[in-house]
Amino acid sequence: MSCKTALRASAALALCVFAGAAAAQDTTITIATVNNGDMIRMQGYTDRFTEETGIAVEWVTLEENVLRQRVTTDITTNGGQFDIMTIGMYETPIWGANGWLVPLDNLSEEYDVDDILPAMRGGLSHDGTLYAAPFYGESSMVMYRTDLMEAAGLEMPAAPTWDDIRAAAEAMNDPANEVYGICLRGKPGWGEGGAFITVTANSFGARWFDEEWNAQFDQPEWEQALTFFVDLMNSYGPPGYATNGFNENLSLFQQGRCGMWIDATVAASFVTNPNDSTVADTVGFALAPDNGLGKRSNWLWAWALAIPAGTQQADAALQFIEWATSREYIELVAENEGWANVPPGARTSLYETPEYQDVPFAQMTLDSINAADPTNPTVDPVPYVGIQFVAIPEFAGIATEVSQEFAEVYAGQQTVQEALANAQALTNDAMEAAGYR
Repeated sequence: MSCKTALRASAALALCVFAGAAAAQDTTITIATVNNGDMIRMQGYTDRFTEETGIAVEWVTLEENVLRQRVTTDITTNGGQFDIMTIGMYETPIWGANGWLVPLDNLSEEYDVDDILPAMRGGLSHDGTLYAAPFYGESSMVMYRTDLMEAAGLEMPAAPTWDDIRAAAEAMNDPANEVYGICLRGKPGWGEGGAFITVTANSFGARWFDEEWNAQFDQPEWEQALTFFVDLMNSYGPPGYATNGFNENLSLFQQGRCGMWIDATVAASFVTNPNDSTVADTVGFALAPDNGLGKRSNWLWAWALAIPAGTQQADAALQFIEWATSREYIELVAENEGWANVPPGARTSLYETPEYQDVPFAQMTLDSINAADPTNPTVDPVPYVGIQFVAIPEFAGIATEVSQEFAEVYAGQQTVQEALANAQALTNDAMEAAGYR
């Protein structure tokens, strides 16, 4: 008997309700995510989602570079391993345009999609359609030790230059006590060290391509930027910085081994959390540095949740996305762990909340996000959109190779000039093969 027919009999109706609940309990979704702190925190609240919905959740938690490889392979082959993928502003518009993602055009009225910060909503859309919901949004900024700056007799400007950063790094550097003036990403990967050196280069007037899609690594601005970075880190950075990414530098900063760290604004809640950070009470914040050319070295990013088109659990996946990226989830974390630990940078209403306005890094995070312009990322004109990435499908592969060339410089295995020559050749070869030139 169908449930529609059974509505005529109360006993049968009860049986149908029971069967529906049992079916919900049998639903399991698999989520691929990055091993960042906010994602780990979200996993700790998953039982609440399951209790409310009957939908079980299995997590595949991966290091950032590995996550990108796994989800890219799965989406391009229609592998169907995941019902939700954690992706970002680079992948979302490209994959949405290819029909690889389920459009998020049926979010509930209570979810209030208009509350998503415009920068985040725009970066996660294609042709006005949202394809991923931001779990958190970020730019990048300077995090520094106020106690070490004071001891050095220096004061960090709210909007520092790279010269300010170098002077502060020199003053705070104390390698004999394993305190290094500055910690920055050198780890290969387009979204790891590749992202950082790209935004640094932007502030020096460099760009990936000219308006004809010719690679620009043979231009003096790239040599200036890469040379500055290498000299800064060789002089005042920690040993082995060529293999340090976000999580490695976070750990170093929390241990009190970095005078400064320039990285994702989302890290602010972790470096100021006294449960995890030995320097929680002595952290200050400033905008990412510039070089006097009108472009700061900050990026724009969101780790967001998207539904691959090949899933068989689209409805259940959408329920999870609504739950995890909602105002109610933010309030849940605030209630249990304090407002400083909620996922930042995604919703306008968060920055209108009085309790969150009292968080010391809240305004600097918002200012950094608002200062990032992915449609105008460089000093000279470019044919692409994106700040720490170029929004074309070929970029991930090219930039990963380029970042590996640069990491060899950081490790002392080749010169700046050799790496730039290699980057120029491999980039132009790839762009010619792809039909851009």
